[in-house]
Amino acid sequence: MSTKKPASDKSQLAGTDTKDRANTNSKLDSLEKFRSDATGQALRTNQGVKIADNQNTLKAGPRGPSLLEDFIMREKITHFDHERIPERIVHARGTGAHGFFQSYENHSVLTKAGFLQDPAKKTPVFVRFSTVQGPRGSGDTVRDVRGFAVKFFTDEGNFDLVGNNMPVFFIQDAIKFPDFVHAVKPEPHNEIPTGGSAHDTFWDFVSLVPESAHMVIWAMSDRAIPKSLRSMQGFGVHTFRLINAEGKSRFVKFHWRPTAGTCSLVWDEAQKLAGKDTDYHRRDLWEAIEMGDYPEWELGVQIIEEENEHAFDFDILDPTKLIPEEIVPITPLGKMTLNRNPDNFFAETEQVAFCPGHIVPGIDFSNDPLLQGRLFSYTDTQISRLGGPNFHELPINRPVAPFHNGQRDAQHRSTIDKGRASYEPNSIDGGWPKETPPAAQDGGFESYPERIDANKIRQRSESFSDHFSQARLFFKSMSKHEQEHIIAAYSFELGKVEREFIRARQVNEILANIDLELAKRVAENLGLPAPGKGTVQVRKTSLDHSPALSQANLLPENIKTRKVAILAANGVEGAAIDAMKKALEAEGAHAKLLGPTSAPVKTAEGKSLAVDASMEGMPSVIFDAVFVPGGAASVKALSGNGVALHYLLEAYKHLKAIAVQGEAKQLLDLLKLEADAGLIAGKDVPALTKGFFAAIGQHRVWDRETKAKAIPA
Repeated sequence: MSTKKPASDKSQLAGTDTKDRANTNSKLDSLEKFRSDATGQALRTNQGVKIADNQNTLKAGPRGPSLLEDFIMREKITHFDHERIPERIVHARGTGAHGFFQSYENHSVLTKAGFLQDPAKKTPVFVRFSTVQGPRGSGDTVRDVRGFAVKFFTDEGNFDLVGNNMPVFFIQDAIKFPDFVHAVKPEPHNEIPTGGSAHDTFWDFVSLVPESAHMVIWAMSDRAIPKSLRSMQGFGVHTFRLINAEGKSRFVKFHWRPTAGTCSLVWDEAQKLAGKDTDYHRRDLWEAIEMGDYPEWELGVQIIEEENEHAFDFDILDPTKLIPEEIVPITPLGKMTLNRNPDNFFAETEQVAFCPGHIVPGIDFSNDPLLQGRLFSYTDTQISRLGGPNFHELPINRPVAPFHNGQRDAQHRSTIDKGRASYEPNSIDGGWPKETPPAAQDGGFESYPERIDANKIRQRSESFSDHFSQARLFFKSMSKHEQEHIIAAYSFELGKVEREFIRARQVNEILANIDLELAKRVAENLGLPAPGKGTVQVRKTSLDHSPALSQANLLPENIKTRKVAILAANGVEGAAIDAMKKALEAEGAHAKLLGPTSAPVKTAEGKSLAVDASMEGMPSVIFDAVFVPGGAASVKALSGNGVALHYLLEAYKHLKAIAVQGEAKQLLDLLKLEADAGLIAGKDVPALTKGFFAAIGQHRVWDRETKAKAIPA
């Protein structure tokens, strides 16, 4: 056994350290040849080929379909699709639910798709809602676009309607999708921010890409902070085709309308929820289904006859444009109901694989260049995420229709194929499986025979060149409070941008071309000179106002599923609690009794009442309204309880309906809150309910907003 002691003097340690540093430096030096600085360099493919046009996919004519031979677009998107494993690059944080779709009537005049023809048939669906920017661990209530993807398990195969809660998108051509996502994702040097667009790279990109102006103003609106997933609209975004049995084709835009109405959080509330309950949206959806408050959406389409394809002052193939409902109304097709939660998040919600290329006979694509790229990208992404081409065999993706073909083997193959022939045509297995002629009953899929006669070209159609008219239409169609929220959102987001020239460019070259007052207000909030005029001439359009775009016009005529907090302490008037609960239940709303702690409270009548939670355990931000019953002892206790007082102040600040009964009026006097349309006091519950429920039905008391800003956060 050696008796030699380990080195311990400083000189020996220093020598070792110097040697290690030398080895480390040598390693770093050897890596220098792999470091890349793009300054002054030409844009090239990964094979070193210089790129002449990085803005447009190769198409058959300016408005024609995108071509598979576009190796630049395919290389770019293929690399992008495989940048992350195994989490989705975008839409990573999501939640899902099972349900069914039922057609209102036979729509065979529009389409031969079977699930839209039999009103008695319930087609199973699985829906996944998601945010776009953040990873799986980010918050639900961040300002972001929401994904709205629906998989229809039809008898003719799976149909995936993969859209968002906004009807347009940031870019016009799929070749720009990697650029947009790289810009909006956390910045590469520090991986900040998580789940948000308030940073330099996003605003640098969108301020340089005017086609994004329309989608960005939607993202700066209340649409980007929905109240719940149950209160979001959904859109197919792109123009599709519906084709009937006679071969008649019509262009359509798909719309989902929630029966619960469309409404949003306020910004302060959204930020607090991100901290108090990161899972707020997914929890709300889960609990609603568990309680039997099944969320419902009506599916409708805007129909454009082929001969009217060019009848508008915008191009229906442009994914940055919508078709105003005042010009083309929505035709209802049927209703979707979500009635079952997943049994296993990973096996279902995480492994579900959507692709806009999953369609059935009677539905087909348009030449929208963003859609054309998505048809390639989604399948390519799923192969990477789910470990190979057999992701369709996972239970959540498996169609209810049988599938037989010559595709064999590869990772995770679960089907045990019988027979010797894995090719077609064959004579060994009797020729099976065989093609199904499209003309036959339940015929095979047949692409619409659209005539294409054009040059191969990288060029954007001139009809895609108007980037500001619809952004202007959106802003002018908003209510006053919605416009103020948009101004505040631009001011907040751009205020996070470090580089002043990016802020100035967004104000002067984008916002000034949308609306000068919008640009001036944002410039003032950023300390920038106000622009005197826009840089692009305003185009005359057929519509300057669309009420259908404002959420103020999209509320339901009831308070079903709304949640009301009832605040109580010992000595509360039990009869008032019972009366309010019964009244809310009759309207389909829900009440939760909250106490100073989780311990039961005793009523003035001496009865013990179990509480649902403490006031800290269920904060005001998760409720739609607050009710405080009377009872001298209870009101006295709440008057000295800082949590209870903050509860009321916060609900007031977030413009929610508040009703106080009997002695609880003292709390309003203590807090110096003035009565308004949503702040109601009365001696008994029946006298309160009419005004209280009306205020809840309006979602917020918008007239209170100016006063509420004086309430500390």
